Amino acid sequence: MMLTKEQSILHFDFQNQRVHPDRLTRKTHAHYLPLAQQMLAAYRQGVGQPRRTLHKSIRLILQNTDDCSTRRIAAFCKLLDDASEYRKDTASKAAKLRERVFLLAATKHPLVQATDQLFDHAESEVKQQIAKELNREWDEIESVLFNDVIEFHPLIQPPKELDAGGLLRCYNVAQTQAALYGALSMTVWAERDFKQIMRYAKLARLMHSIEPHGTGYRLRFDGPASVVRSTRRYGVALAKFLPGLLSAEGWRMQATVLGPMQQRYALRLSPRDGLRSEVRNDDFDSDLEKSFYEAWQQAETAGWVLLREATILHQGQSVFMPDFTLRHPIHGDVLLEIVGFWTPEYLQEKGRTLNRFRDSGRILLAISHSVAESIPELGMPRIEYNTKLSPARVLKYLKTL
Repeated sequence: MMLTKEQSILHFDFQNQRVHPDRLTRKTHAHYLPLAQQMLAAYRQGVGQPRRTLHKSIRLILQNTDDCSTRRIAAFCKLLDDASEYRKDTASKAAKLRERVFLLAATKHPLVQATDQLFDHAESEVKQQIAKELNREWDEIESVLFNDVIEFHPLIQPPKELDAGGLLRCYNVAQTQAALYGALSMTVWAERDFKQIMRYAKLARLMHSIEPHGTGYRLRFDGPASVVRSTRRYGVALAKFLPGLLSAEGWRMQATVLGPMQQRYALRLSPRDGLRSEVRNDDFDSDLEKSFYEAWQQAETAGWVLLREATILHQGQSVFMPDFTLRHPIHGDVLLEIVGFWTPEYLQEKGRTLNRFRDSGRILLAISHSVAESIPELGMPRIEYNTKLSPARVLKYLKTL
């Protein structure tokens, strides 16, 4: 769910060159919680009503709230619409029906409320004649006559899983996303959840550079000024990336946003700001990784600690995050990549990736016996497994170091 530029509200701090997206807080805006409940109720009781009627209901709910601007009202309408489903006239039935109705009515032009000596075609009578000609009730005709116009789309599914608190959280996130439409660049300092952050960056098609920073990494994403100066496309991509970032832990972010008078303003964010994403993350990519991780926690590992996706290998725009990092206070780090049951195309790509990063560290491959021949010899140590990877197999290799 994202807002348009016209629905965004930004507060610029000219003295400190900071930008603050509009934000509803529990302390200052507690009165919005019952209002959000009313807005959701209006949608859930409004199935079948056109979009413009629902928007009118939202305006009526919020119109007496002193601190609720028209932009904020429009933003709530957009978020509720995005969480709902409307019936769209994909077959152009409304346009065809409208053409027939107008052709029939044209022969009776002009229509008047009450007939007299000059005008003898009453609107109500003509409507009934048209309804009879089309063999439909006039109310039914009128209800679908403009179904191809977005304002008249009827609601068929109100927000399902959204509660009042969730709606307000979506509002805060959406306003922060909208602030990024004008972003020139974004830098993320990450201490954890590297793979998750990179996964969402990749989904948003963000170009990036990455480098170690302290115990984590610094990722820099360039915005429209350095890629497509005349469009906001990259800024929108940065906005799409934000919910994924919010679902991670151990990070902080600073974006440079172009504001009034073409001045640059800083947008800073971290998990401490309390923004919550509705994005849900799977803890593990596969049951195989999960079972290995859980078994490791129960095993005697001789001082080796197993860390999930704790290391990023990078070459230009290419990034590779091995599934696990095995860390020992004396023997250092060994990266563990598990290759399971995947398609031939995936295995080919995996082979190319491993070959590209073969000299980037000590990488141990754990390969399913059934696909072992699909991964060429890469000069990396490898162990094979059948259905499950046991810690004992990995520890046996680690003892050779």
